[in-house]
Amino acid sequence: MLQGLTGWHFLAILVIILLLFGAAKLPALAKSLGQSARVFKGEMKEMKKDDETATSQAASEPAAGTTVPSEPQRRPDGSSDSSA
Repeated sequence: MLQGLTGWHFLAILVIILLLFGAAKLPALAKSLGQSARVFKGEMKEMKKDDETATSQAASEPAAGTTVPSEPQRRPDGSSDSSA
């Protein structure tokens, strides 16, 4: 999409932005853009931390539907119930 743009194209875009917003509003626009990027970056870090926590919890818990093997049940007569 941006492969055909040269330095002159970016300069023209900058002039158009300057005309639309005015020189006085550009610093405020840049500040709000920077704050938005900082918030976005912080949220991305939180999402990665949440994913790592969920992954570590899933690895430590047995999968749903699986059973942990236990000792065979003993019958009153002393024999074991080994149905496996």
